[in-house]
Amino acid sequence: MNMEKPSNQEEEYFARQEFERRKRLMEEQKQKLKAEEQTHFKELHWMHCPKCGMELVEIAYQGIKIDKCTSCAGIWLDAGELEQVADAKTGFLSGFLKVFKG
Repeated sequence: MNMEKPSNQEEEYFARQEFERRKRLMEEQKQKLKAEEQTHFKELHWMHCPKCGMELVEIAYQGIKIDKCTSCAGIWLDAGELEQVADAKTGFLSGFLKVFKG
């Protein structure tokens, strides 16, 4: 049985292939952990006040659902809700919106 030793080029090729395979696996694991972490944090913080951490309840204001804290009474708006509130009522809120639109 005549077994030839692989050449340096062959060894380098296979080492590179193995490195790339492991690199891909590590990247996939990293992405999976990141997704799991995001899901975990969303579950922990879902409908909790960003100021005091207590529970938020949804209230209707002029047909718009707004989150209000049960403890500190803070009002929290989701993306697009400030624009909806400003469109629903002129005056202070429409002027206030200009500050956030840049």
